[in-house]
Amino acid sequence: MSQRELVVLGSASQTPTRHRNHNGYLLRFDREGILFDPGEGTQRQMILAGRSATEITRICVTHFHGDHSLGLAGTIQRLSLDNVLHPVHCYYPASGQVYFDRLRHATSFHERATLVPVPLHADGPVDASLSVAALEHRIDCYGYRFAEPDGRRMLPDRLAAAGVRGPLISELQRAGVVSVEGRSVTLDEVSVPRFCQEISFVMDICLCPGALTLAQDADLLVAESTFLDADQALAHSYYHLTSRDAGRLAAESGARELVLTHFSQRYPYDEAERFRDEAALEFKGEIHLAVDLATIPLPTRR
Repeated sequence: MSQRELVVLGSASQTPTRHRNHNGYLLRFDREGILFDPGEGTQRQMILAGRSATEITRICVTHFHGDHSLGLAGTIQRLSLDNVLHPVHCYYPASGQVYFDRLRHATSFHERATLVPVPLHADGPVDASLSVAALEHRIDCYGYRFAEPDGRRMLPDRLAAAGVRGPLISELQRAGVVSVEGRSVTLDEVSVPRFCQEISFVMDICLCPGALTLAQDADLLVAESTFLDADQALAHSYYHLTSRDAGRLAAESGARELVLTHFSQRYPYDEAERFRDEAALEFKGEIHLAVDLATIPLPTRR
């Protein structure tokens, strides 16, 4: 069975704490392993979470503040150390090219893995499954949206009634129609639409059009929640969200579930439920609090 889950590697913001590492999130989606914002210590967090560098197929960096990118150097070197054979695409704001280059070649190492840099210049689709949008922060910042293509779900009872079995099933999925004992059977007769699952990832922002675009109808929205509402003025001065802002973003965009993360070190770890309580004032869906090394399953399909 395919594995679809978000592995939280770190959930702190500017300063790591005893309980929270710098940012790091691994989206496991079938054969994809998308590493978002590898902050300092990501290598070790992956080991503690029981995950391997060989799982990484893409790296997505929202921006080049240290808590979102200082682990990039170690992660890139680990790909070669572990002899990762498949190419790994790395996405990042084009204006941060100098920082990417410095991190990639921060120290001497034997580069064996194939890293494919993908500097981002504009909003829109990057490929069939990944799209990006610029976000409003103190430096150039991009958010990400990962979506599988829509498809069809085959219905075993209808397949049996139509006499479609064995190799004919794959032929039907491929061609859209097959002949069974002289009668044509179409894909629509024996299947129903299978809607895609969509995951959105936004960090270090104020509420802005790009964030709403990425979060629209997302099954799972991962959003920063740096400050509590009492510190709203401080949050907005630094282009960050409060927990209530994150809830408002989820509600206005029609997201199904919300993951709150990127918590400021100013708040006690044992008072984290306050973030959930404040987000719930705006958003009535399920709210997850990011906890280091925890896994959050993706919601079932709509």
